[in-house]
Amino acid sequence: MKDIHASLEKLRKDAAEAALIRDLATDSVKRDLYGKLHEHFITLADQVEQAMKSSQARSNPQRPGRERD
Repeated sequence: MKDIHASLEKLRKDAAEAALIRDLATDSVKRDLYGKLHEHFITLADQVEQAMKSSQARSNPQRPGRERD
């Protein structure tokens, strides 16, 4: 699970870096490219995070009659 957390953190960091480059770019082609990369990294990170939550829910099923905190 540590590898998945590290991958998620890297995707979030890459997304932030792409957004920074996008915001600083003076060339419209480069700005568009880094904007697309930013969105792609965000989407991938969200999917990895959702997969992690789903995996955790399957490995830690809630007992009947007991509510989560």
